[in-house]
Amino acid sequence: MNTNRISQMELGLQGKSQRLARQARRQRRQRAQWWFAHMRRVVGAALEWRPEAQGRPAQGCLALAAKRP
Repeated sequence: MNTNRISQMELGLQGKSQRLARQARRQRRQRAQWWFAHMRRVVGAALEWRPEAQGRPAQGCLALAAKRP
């Protein structure tokens, strides 16, 4: 008699976990769709970026320690 109760409880919990997993997958998909739609809008509204002309390289002076005799 106790084994029947246990198996019934397992069946009931299994269905709930599957339902929660489906719901989590659906929510994850909706969040991903929102994110990519938002990123497409950001990229679409981005300004044209042009790098600045490169300046002349700076020449530095390296001070070396005096040689020991």
